[in-house]
Amino acid sequence: MSALVRVFVNEHAVEIPEGCGALAAVRAFDPVLAQRLAERSAYLTDARGIRLPDDALLVPGSIVRVVLSRRGAAGADVDA
Repeated sequence: MSALVRVFVNEHAVEIPEGCGALAAVRAFDPVLAQRLAERSAYLTDARGIRLPDDALLVPGSIVRVVLSRRGAAGADVDA
């Protein structure tokens, strides 16, 4: 069994198995946010604001942020 590591999603600590990707951390924190990532109505950044792929590997202490997009999956403005 893999050891658990602590990472942070939107400033909330979550524990995930070592070697998991960012999407797994988001799913552990909030399945609804993970669904938004799958629908492409949200995206991930690191602590510096640099965009991350959903499968970015995390190390202990990693910080990821989920950014909700104003554009839907098809690229249309949500408010349009």
